[in-house]
Amino acid sequence: MSQVAPTLDLIAAPAPPPAYLGGGSDKEKNVYASDDDHTPNVTSGVGSENDDDEIEPTEEEYEKLRKVPATIHWPAIALCLVEIAERASYYGSKKPFANFVRGALPKGGNGAGAVAKGAAGKNQTAGALGMGSVAASAVTSTFTFLSYVIPILGGIIADTKWGRWKTICVGVAIGAVAHVILVVPAIPSVIASGHAFPPFIISVIILAFAAGFIKPSLAPLMCDQSPVKRPVIKTTKSGERVIVDPQVTVQRYMLIFYWCINIGSFWMIVESYVQRLVGFWLAYLLPAGIYVLVPLVMLLIYKRLYFAPPQGSVLLETLRVIKQFYRTNGFFKGLKGGDHTWESIKPSHILAKVGTLDKKIVWDDLFVDEVRQALEACSVFWLLPIYYLADGGIGNMENDMSAAMTLNNIPNDLFGNFNPLCIIVFTPIVGLMYRYFEKINRPIRPMTRLSIGFALASINMIIGALVQWRIYSTSPCGHYATDCEAGVSPIPLAWMIPLSALPGIGEIFIAVTAYEIAYTRAPARMKGLVVAISLFNQAISAAIGLALSDVIKDPYLIWPYVALAVANFVCVFICPTVFRHLNEPIREFANVERMAGKLQTTREKNENSGQLRDVTRGDHV
Repeated sequence: MSQVAPTLDLIAAPAPPPAYLGGGSDKEKNVYASDDDHTPNVTSGVGSENDDDEIEPTEEEYEKLRKVPATIHWPAIALCLVEIAERASYYGSKKPFANFVRGALPKGGNGAGAVAKGAAGKNQTAGALGMGSVAASAVTSTFTFLSYVIPILGGIIADTKWGRWKTICVGVAIGAVAHVILVVPAIPSVIASGHAFPPFIISVIILAFAAGFIKPSLAPLMCDQSPVKRPVIKTTKSGERVIVDPQVTVQRYMLIFYWCINIGSFWMIVESYVQRLVGFWLAYLLPAGIYVLVPLVMLLIYKRLYFAPPQGSVLLETLRVIKQFYRTNGFFKGLKGGDHTWESIKPSHILAKVGTLDKKIVWDDLFVDEVRQALEACSVFWLLPIYYLADGGIGNMENDMSAAMTLNNIPNDLFGNFNPLCIIVFTPIVGLMYRYFEKINRPIRPMTRLSIGFALASINMIIGALVQWRIYSTSPCGHYATDCEAGVSPIPLAWMIPLSALPGIGEIFIAVTAYEIAYTRAPARMKGLVVAISLFNQAISAAIGLALSDVIKDPYLIWPYVALAVANFVCVFICPTVFRHLNEPIREFANVERMAGKLQTTREKNENSGQLRDVTRGDHV
């Protein structure tokens, strides 16, 4: 398929040369050139024979012409490497948590948590603390909850105080401390002393804070590097007129970013065997070694990136807009929404109606529109916990399922790694599918993608219910199969492959689309916070898992699968009906000057007259 410029292909594509380091056209240099440090004069940045003619499409052209992504520059690719290393260390550390807490030291093992050698360890699982499945579920759910609720704090700090880069750097430093501490409770002598849990839980909490500072800023920082900020018409070498579209570009960036997340998380396969064959000390030491790559890559790319500066007042302004919205329209009318309700709080409307503006109204009309589209985007995010509960199950129920199956010397948590494997394999396929439908001008809209993800989750839960039923039917202990001392079910562990594979494919449609919606519909100065809100839904699912950890156990493990199958099936129809308005494309959402606060109108007092007047930030009163 002819492209305007070499776009990063998920299968194989070289990075474009960094023209701004020397050589290249003035056009390419202009993408990163700046009068101020790290503040570029961003243009479309797309290589084309007609770079001098950046024509914005008409409404008719925007509907009819094929949309293509812009080039991804190598600093953005380097950020992908940061994500791979950070996620490898994160998931590599998280993977052994359940076995470390749940199981006791295996009989005949080496004292570090590894199973016994030979036939004695064939159906054993790695373990250390022996606190049981309820405690293991509580620890893993707490870690997940913190890892996805702390990004709210990280996003606020990034948007209002530190900026994305500094927030990431602080998170990286915190993560380094966490990885060092995490090795301590896994030392055999510490396990034997009975005092391993306190340092373990401390390191878990610190690691969650590190993830909370890194995660809400890294994806937006990568998308900030996109060279195209508004739709422009280009002509390909074949003569086809196409639209280089910012939303399609962000969609491609997010696919690549999520693919990198799962390249990193695939390290969990190594962790499954390391904890089983060597012990937990090495299982926690290896992720720490990988983590060293994160600061090294960041040092290399620091001077090559664009950083959107933090805007200290943006959160307060947003809260004021929301307060004014409900004060003007009332609670129930506000919930119903509609164009007229939002028009009623725009300064232009108030000025025309009343003739004057309250001094507390410091926003402009465009900011009202930005807050509206952000709240509309956040409304669909509340469906996501239903999906995430089906992606891995509630609490520790899939780990309990695997512990009751025939292992044949395979780690009980091995097949959970089919989730990232499927994402790695199917992300390029899904990307090609998107390109095909874009080529025939039938793009797969965001709500359709979410529906596909929910459908896969529903099928996954149906399979889970059937597998759990078969385990109960064949276990020597019947409906109490998880901790059965009489033996395990003859059902092989391979039956769990669909329970990891289908959610993995579903994540490509669910999680990537959520990232895209969050970035493209967030106000220009609040992208970190809105991305964090999309991530927060995983914290909600973890909180539900934590709350239900005492009841999600034998003999009731079939029913959670049934409930989630029904809930996800309902969501298949909610997305394209209730939220169909989110299918409308956003043509411009990352204006660099507005992200820097320069185009935000505020109201300031004139020192001479004492009167309030509208001032665009960057002007002098």
